[in-house]
Amino acid sequence: MMQTVRRMELKADQLYKQKIIRGFCHLCDGQEACCVGLEAGINPTDHLITAYRAHGFTFTRGLSVRAILAELTGRRGGCAKGKGGSMHMYAKNFYGGNGIVGAQVPLGAGIALACKYNGKDEICLTLYGDGAANQGQIFEAYNMAALWKLPCIFICENNRYGMGTSVERAAASTDYYKRGDFIPGLRVDGMDILCVREATRFAAAYCRAGKGPILMELQTYRYHGHSMSDPGVSYRTREEIQEVRSKSDPIMLLKDRMVNSNLASVEELKEIDVDVRKEIEDAAQFATADPEPPLEELGYHIYCSDPPFEVRGANQWIKFKSIS
Repeated sequence: MMQTVRRMELKADQLYKQKIIRGFCHLCDGQEACCVGLEAGINPTDHLITAYRAHGFTFTRGLSVRAILAELTGRRGGCAKGKGGSMHMYAKNFYGGNGIVGAQVPLGAGIALACKYNGKDEICLTLYGDGAANQGQIFEAYNMAALWKLPCIFICENNRYGMGTSVERAAASTDYYKRGDFIPGLRVDGMDILCVREATRFAAAYCRAGKGPILMELQTYRYHGHSMSDPGVSYRTREEIQEVRSKSDPIMLLKDRMVNSNLASVEELKEIDVDVRKEIEDAAQFATADPEPPLEELGYHIYCSDPPFEVRGANQWIKFKSIS
């Protein structure tokens, strides 16, 4: 799965540079152990909400590469019918993909409240980045979650840079796992998928036991810039990026561990990579050949089960029909 996420993000980079993908596009290559490790530590019936670096989570929550790339290219076969784009992808028990910095954290606390209210043995993983960690609404969500003992794992993906600002320049305290104060926290190696999985299992068991919320800080790194408009080398050196790639790459670490433990051979891993490359190429061909949604569908799917109604367009004389 990590290899698929890596190849998918590199393909998205290529399609963006060809101007087939337009608009905002935030890639997560380098952070694959986070999305894959978190999913390995929870159940499919659990819930997850994240910020706008969401392609990897969209895949691990069950959507296909084809549906993700088609959404990036704005095609009808995309997971949001081509109307969501990079930052707004959704799946069962996956609530996006949210474009407003930090705004998904109170929503995640609300999802956890619904889990507790409905009496189901479910939890919500609520993710945000180090750049959002100083937002006031996050601390309000901490407070409510602790008061009501909500089954919520607050997860800070600390990739060391909020846009182009290093954590040392942005935060008086970079111990993000301690930010909950009255909520216990864990600091986890976010480049090691097994560390992420085991920490997630522990945190999930803690929440399911009715003890309330818990914090996790995943120390990770992104290889690309903040978004496709950011070259990523004006506030950090190429040598720094290369050092992380050579010493801490999550895919390389897992491959070495598997080979050294005789769980897989180098040849078997190469075969997996060949299969992944083919899957990504097939998905990319679909994402570029699939038609764009017609203009009359602009107002569709505003509500999930509602009778058709009209939506005003850019001016009062333009009307679009909304169909669920």
